Amino acid sequence: MTPGTSTPYTGGFTPVTEEITAFDLEVTGRIPAELDGRYLRNGPNPLSLDDAGAGHLFLGAGMVHGVRLRDGRAEWYRNRWVRNAAVSERLGEQPRPGPVHEGMDFAANTHVIGLAGRTFATVEAGALPYELGYELDTIGSCDFGGGLPGGYAAHTHLDPATGELHAIAYFFGWDHHQHIVIDPGGNVTKVARIPVPDAPMAHDFALTERYVVIYDLPVTFSMTHAEQGHRLPYAWNDAHAARIGLVSRESGDVRWVEVEPCWVFHTLNAYDDGDEVVVDVVRYPKRFVDARLDLGGLPTLDRWTINPATGKVRQTRLDDRAQEFPRMDERRTGRPYRYGYTAATRDVYEVIHPKDAEMEDLPDETFDNTLIKHDLLRGTQESRQFGRGAYVGEPVFVGSGAAEDDGYVLCYVNNAARGAADLVILSAQDFTGEPVATVHLPARVPLGFHGSWIAG
Repeated sequence: MTPGTSTPYTGGFTPVTEEITAFDLEVTGRIPAELDGRYLRNGPNPLSLDDAGAGHLFLGAGMVHGVRLRDGRAEWYRNRWVRNAAVSERLGEQPRPGPVHEGMDFAANTHVIGLAGRTFATVEAGALPYELGYELDTIGSCDFGGGLPGGYAAHTHLDPATGELHAIAYFFGWDHHQHIVIDPGGNVTKVARIPVPDAPMAHDFALTERYVVIYDLPVTFSMTHAEQGHRLPYAWNDAHAARIGLVSRESGDVRWVEVEPCWVFHTLNAYDDGDEVVVDVVRYPKRFVDARLDLGGLPTLDRWTINPATGKVRQTRLDDRAQEFPRMDERRTGRPYRYGYTAATRDVYEVIHPKDAEMEDLPDETFDNTLIKHDLLRGTQESRQFGRGAYVGEPVFVGSGAAEDDGYVLCYVNNAARGAADLVILSAQDFTGEPVATVHLPARVPLGFHGSWIAG
């Protein structure tokens, strides 16, 4: 990083400096016996604050943190850097094998998912995913046996009925996005091109039983910022209209509808409601203003109700509190649902939004490291605050019984008193009650991005 350049890797985002393996972790409470698997979470963790990637929150090398639960025990905790060629070299190791798309070899830092008994760290914008071993060692980059013609995506959505994994990939050198489908065996079965102008960023998308829902929004590749040396040269573009694409899963035809200019990082869920399509998202008024993350207003939880026949879109505010990282019971992906979970974390907003004047007028509890459970049927919320210094991460729901909220919400939470993190396990049906279990980890888990519960 250039001397004098600021870094977002402070506070809750401060990187850890070593990889740790610990066994038989201390637990307060009782880990439910039905939780048999790994809770994994990815995020940027530069090896050094002198790295080029340390100047941008989205560009630090990925580090995956994981806890293995089985038979009511927390068997192990591990954290491992994703080893692309540059990270391998820095660690004095041989590069892992695997293909590279257009020279974009990146230590995937955004999500970590399970597919066909394998584990993948994912990222967007043209890079390929990296496959990890069960104990989080890096196997190598992966194009699924040559099935991916380019890079992949940060966010994927699994259809619970078919077992197919859907993704939308983009790259600044393309005049299209790619709708990619991978079957339950890990084979790419579909790559469909969807023409789009201006090379827009597409961080996430949505899935319903009838449609793949694409967000074509005014954040596009900026040659000006690329020539100025921005390593992530995407910027708000007033000349690029905001629209939503409804891609028929049957025919591949696209119906575009215009929406008010905005930006969306993350989908909560979407579903078909008769002839209409409902899409719930965390929505920003703007983002990437002058290619910066800290300008453009605070996010809210909003709903688009789209009539494909008329092209009309109704926008509804579900919750006006600033929040992010929406998750839900993924057994209901693309289907009508009732409950969602989000996080409001002080450290995130102090790093990403320090210039937003709106923050000055908000009460302290707005960002007091809070998890929120949304009852979308009743239009109510339950909030669970962890207090300053806790920097809570993304809440991940793990189903136990058949009911939509019969299960657990898992989240890494910093324990300020210990200077280390806990894996907190909450009952989704007793969201504000005492945790079912708290697994005490031996180290900090910096704030990061996304994670998954991978059973087995």
